Amino acid sequence: MFTGLVEGTGDVLAVEARPEGRRLRLRVPRDLGPVQVGESLAVDGVCLTVAAVSGGADGDGLVAEFDLVPETLCRTTLGARRPGDRVNLERPLPVGGRLGGHLVQGHVDGVGTVTAVAGEGGGRWLEVALPAGLERYVVEKGAIALDGVSLTVAAVRDGGRIGVALVPHTLAATTLGTKAVGDLVNVEVDVVARYVERLLRREDGEGR
Repeated sequence: MFTGLVEGTGDVLAVEARPEGRRLRLRVPRDLGPVQVGESLAVDGVCLTVAAVSGGADGDGLVAEFDLVPETLCRTTLGARRPGDRVNLERPLPVGGRLGGHLVQGHVDGVGTVTAVAGEGGGRWLEVALPAGLERYVVEKGAIALDGVSLTVAAVRDGGRIGVALVPHTLAATTLGTKAVGDLVNVEVDVVARYVERLLRREDGEGR
């Protein structure tokens, strides 16, 4: 489980094709803390398992590797990453840790498209077209994760579009400040909304 509070950004070193999917290699900053094989790490909001760790002797941080299976490649943006791209990173929430964002599973629901970007004071206004079917889980002032960043939905538009306001800290600490119209972002809706929908369907006799 994650919170959507990005702890740092990493650099993509390689995305290698493999028979069973792809292998993603990232440069992870040292100040993120220890990263060990078998642990989970959210990469642009996608919960991945650390498959290998190496390097770090040059002082530039560790190199972490992750396996991207077909489901991950189909449902997220990670398969389109290229060397030099930056990605948002977050370690799992420790038991008893402080929940500062919202409950983020790292299970991406789909890929959205940036449709508008505008300056707003010291921050920025961002609009995203959601994948079809996800708009029913989103409400104004509710929570959503874009590329692993916990955000408050500031506006819900027709056609499945939402607007979010990015404060200066978010622009500086995450990759969202670099987004332009047409860019793709990983979207995870509030898991609570999904559970509520499931319970209501059961009450109506629509599901089991």
